[in-house]
Amino acid sequence: MFALILLYVVLTIIRPQEYVPALMNLPVLPVVLVLAFASWMASGTRTPRAPQFIILPAFLVVLMVSEVVNGWFGGIKNELGQFGPVVLTFFMIATTCTTQKRILLLMSVMVMCATVLSLHGIGQHRSGIGWTGIPIGEDGRIQYVGIFNDPNDLGMLFVSVFPMGVLLFKRARFIGKMFWLACILTVLYGVYLTNSRGAMLGVLMVIGGYIWYRRGMVVAGILGVAGLTVMKMLSSRMQELDAGEESASGRVDAWYEGLQMFKEHPIFGVGPGNFTDYNQLTAHNSFVLVLAETGFVGYVLWLAMVGYTFWMVAAVLRLKPDAEVEPEKHAAWIIERPMALTLLLSLCGMFTCAFFLSRSYMIVLYVVLAIVTGFYLGARERIGGLPSFSMSENGIRWVPAAIGSIAGLFVLVTILLRTSG
Repeated sequence: MFALILLYVVLTIIRPQEYVPALMNLPVLPVVLVLAFASWMASGTRTPRAPQFIILPAFLVVLMVSEVVNGWFGGIKNELGQFGPVVLTFFMIATTCTTQKRILLLMSVMVMCATVLSLHGIGQHRSGIGWTGIPIGEDGRIQYVGIFNDPNDLGMLFVSVFPMGVLLFKRARFIGKMFWLACILTVLYGVYLTNSRGAMLGVLMVIGGYIWYRRGMVVAGILGVAGLTVMKMLSSRMQELDAGEESASGRVDAWYEGLQMFKEHPIFGVGPGNFTDYNQLTAHNSFVLVLAETGFVGYVLWLAMVGYTFWMVAAVLRLKPDAEVEPEKHAAWIIERPMALTLLLSLCGMFTCAFFLSRSYMIVLYVVLAIVTGFYLGARERIGGLPSFSMSENGIRWVPAAIGSIAGLFVLVTILLRTSG
């Protein structure tokens, strides 16, 4: 069963079915998903108690309702076909990746897959075309096939696996360290070749978050400013990081239009995938995209999904049992802490990218969320003393959180519009 899940992840990222002639036009990905899900069902794996297992199916229902409310009954089938696999993948990973061994194995697969995509980009950068047949972008930025055709999507993948590669490097012996170091450097070079400002800021967030955790906010802030200066020197697009710059200005305008869509369709939004029917550019912000396309109902659920996931890894890091009072629990926490920190940094980097990209429904995002959920469920059993999260107990808090974040988006967009003007 787990081997099929890993195979599905590999096919989702590397996507040979989209450029290998023998695999093209074959339903490779759906077949592997069905086989993995059937194997998962046959294994009798139970679904543990966690709010994400309620929120994600509910969000799928909201996507379908939003389609119907906006006049397309065929949208029910469409959302089942597009977002349904995301839900199934989340359930399988979150319920089976509860041990450190399996999580590390999945992390290894993701880092190696990202390295393959980065190597493709390096070859593309040198020769002008990759082995997939995809040429380098007109602006000189690397790209891949399928869901990674956009350089920003590639960058988001690279950023999310960067902390995982570091964890694998720390845990390995000499030969393994050399291998994982090569992967890390290749992936970081891939971030540079994407020339994605969001991805570069994501890398900065990962490094800054680690320094903050280890050395405090002041040191992280000072080094963060230095890191941003270096990135501006390395990247021409980072030098244009200004609200008045054409690309950034277009993003701010898209955010504004997304908020106007929400004001006109506040309950269920304009419908998934319909943002560009109202605005030429997509939202370029995953939060704004969900708000505009699924309304307040969908936004609360999506925010809760993300919020609970951050809360879980933060709970592990904050636990810190006393070594003298609870020696066994403290020993278990010491083992779990590096992985919790790694996953928190992956989330921070990934959602830094997501704030500048419209990737609210992208499967890689939910794979990382599933890994965190599975890790926390396993950590609760191994450590003890960690809280259990429940929608019935603390789910209502996401309503005022959503209201506050929406207000924050309105304020941010207003300030940026006046600044760019």
